[in-house]
Amino acid sequence: MGKVHESINGRLRAFIEAQHLFFVATAPAGPDGHVNVSPKGIGGSFVVLDEHTVAYLDYTASGAETIAHLRENGRITLMFCAFTGPPNIVRLHGTGRFVTLYDDEFASLAELFPERRGARAVIVVDVQRVSDSCGYGVPLMDHVGERDLLPPHMERKGDEGRREYRRRKNATSLDGLPAFDYDPV
Repeated sequence: MGKVHESINGRLRAFIEAQHLFFVATAPAGPDGHVNVSPKGIGGSFVVLDEHTVAYLDYTASGAETIAHLRENGRITLMFCAFTGPPNIVRLHGTGRFVTLYDDEFASLAELFPERRGARAVIVVDVQRVSDSCGYGVPLMDHVGERDLLPPHMERKGDEGRREYRRRKNATSLDGLPAFDYDPV
């Protein structure tokens, strides 16, 4: 049976900070758009800012659905699953915003994350609901290590290469919503 908690503290904070992988879910406002779920797992890319606020570094990648959905309605859920140790699932429901690499606030937020190569934004979530549940259906799996592919790949592209990549692949969502269209032309 799931339980709702007042905030992210103690046992829950320790649990989510120890996970190597988390999932981000967002959706457009209308009934016809695509719901998006993205795995996130680059080491050090997630932080708890306080008992009701978390953030993660958003890397330049093949899509920008989360940013598009946050621009439209702000709804976001993060899910953390125990793949080792006692079973557990923690969900953080809230309202998100993104701070692009062109925003004044970006530099101070980006400093919270050790791996910044290829970053395009920081996603900040105002957590309004914290819950956990049993996780009995989640399999046991071993963490073998980081893939260390995305940041070096984006670093090799260079600043202009990343901007061109984002212009081609990140400007709109699958549903045609504006996404990461902040790069100068």
